[in-house]
Amino acid sequence: MDLKKITEKVTVSPQIMAEDMAAIKAAGFRAIICNRPDGEGADQPSFEEIEAAAQAAGIEAKYVPVQSGMVKDDDVAAFGAALKEVQRPVLAYCRTGTRSATLWSFHESKKRPMPEILAATKAAGYDMSGVARRIANGGKTPTDSGDAHFEVVVVGAGAGGISVAASLKARKPGLNIAVIDPADIHYYQPGWTMVGGGIFDAQSTAKTMGSLIPQGVHWIKSAVAAFEPKNDAVILDGCRVVKYDRLVVCPGLKLDWDKVEGLEETLGRNGVTSNYRYDLAPYTWQLVQKMKEGRALFTQPSMPIKCAGAPQKAMYLSGDAWFRSGALKNIDIQFMSAGGVLFGVKDYVPALMEYVEKYDATLNFFHTLISVDGPAKKATFKVTKPDADPTDVTVEFDMMHVCPPQTAPDFIRVSPLADAAGWVDVDQATLRHKTYANIWSLGDVMNAPNAKTAAAARKQAPTVADNIVADIAGRSPTAAYDGYGSCPLTVERGKIVLAEFGYGGVLKPSFPSFLLDGTKPSRAAWFLKESLLPPIYWKAMLKGKEWMAKPEKIKVAAE
Repeated sequence: MDLKKITEKVTVSPQIMAEDMAAIKAAGFRAIICNRPDGEGADQPSFEEIEAAAQAAGIEAKYVPVQSGMVKDDDVAAFGAALKEVQRPVLAYCRTGTRSATLWSFHESKKRPMPEILAATKAAGYDMSGVARRIANGGKTPTDSGDAHFEVVVVGAGAGGISVAASLKARKPGLNIAVIDPADIHYYQPGWTMVGGGIFDAQSTAKTMGSLIPQGVHWIKSAVAAFEPKNDAVILDGCRVVKYDRLVVCPGLKLDWDKVEGLEETLGRNGVTSNYRYDLAPYTWQLVQKMKEGRALFTQPSMPIKCAGAPQKAMYLSGDAWFRSGALKNIDIQFMSAGGVLFGVKDYVPALMEYVEKYDATLNFFHTLISVDGPAKKATFKVTKPDADPTDVTVEFDMMHVCPPQTAPDFIRVSPLADAAGWVDVDQATLRHKTYANIWSLGDVMNAPNAKTAAAARKQAPTVADNIVADIAGRSPTAAYDGYGSCPLTVERGKIVLAEFGYGGVLKPSFPSFLLDGTKPSRAAWFLKESLLPPIYWKAMLKGKEWMAKPEKIKVAAE
């Protein structure tokens, strides 16, 4: 917990946790205002969890959510109303504290001199000079000049962002690069399936962001509010402006928990869990260990989602644990998928079906989760089978693993970079933006028709790096991405079906079949997933070492 006092009555902070409430109470706070929307981060507790802890401590809690970097007049008004309604001193929080400081600055601008506001926020560690410019400019952030300028700006410090920054530094060590990301922690998200299966410890999937930013790369610890590509500008939280020569966009995607009615309120209790959240993956394993009989539901929403195999991986590892403990005969496993097939690449389906049969799992296709009643342990699905009228079906459960609906982040969907569906619009081979020639994108947020996996980003980063270096030199793109993605399907403890494929479902095996046949479950693939891939991720991919990821060169036709 990092409390940053602005005035005697108002303090702001980054994300707080329920267990911080005793210390918050001891510090004398009488109210809390949450400015962070639920579901914004993979390690974020819901407001309901915070509110329950606050009420137990005798602290009032208000929910005034503001989209990252999108502070509007209505938000300022709502924040001001909340301040009037609660007792002081008050603690306002968001992801980093910047949104809360921005709201306070705008609110106070009606009655305090701007130098006083800037001094108070600066003393608390927040630069509100962009807010001052916006107020002076009639509510609009000017982008003809910036607070900083870089040759390459990378938005997002996930697998794609850090990898592409490292690959660029490996090619051009003197390149002036900035990475923009507000997160303190970087997660190895492919490991969360293994956490939920009792194989990995959750802490092993997390490292501090500062330890991973490549040497010589500037880290701007802020959220992006908007893009102005015609002015080569990125607007940050607090209305600061960063200018670029070339831009790489890879902020990942948004887990849209609130699209399912009642889901956020029951996550982490009532038998409802998800390996898509860092703090909930251990709860998955707790539920699996405790369950001796009853019904277990595993849900999968409509595509696109990251790691499309993850919902069924949770099912297989749970089924294997129950098989080994002898409880499987008393457990009814139901796989509820919004899609119409078990896996999108048919070559891997026969091996997967063997495990569906082994665990006696029932496959329910065209079932989309629409609401959850946690205390009653009931889930409702909309069933939209072809050639049939849609119907709603309510199913009772004892345990439910949920894969949430997923979408591009809000600041991407409303930007000039997005296509009609909200994803960054790129050429699927060069990963260059179709409209803005000095912008590239990779990872989950762009619209190429590939699987959204870390393995895909591992191949995309060198492609983008090669093409940016070629562009700097005045050349045409030199590298092409072939759609490669990998999904290690953990079908049992000790065996994996290693699905590797490119655009159109074309198989793209990394190893000869006599060493590792990805269409069959193998111990070799398990060894790769459990023992080799984590160090390859941390020590190679994020360091710009492109092991088995060299970009495919574009063939130039002879004249």
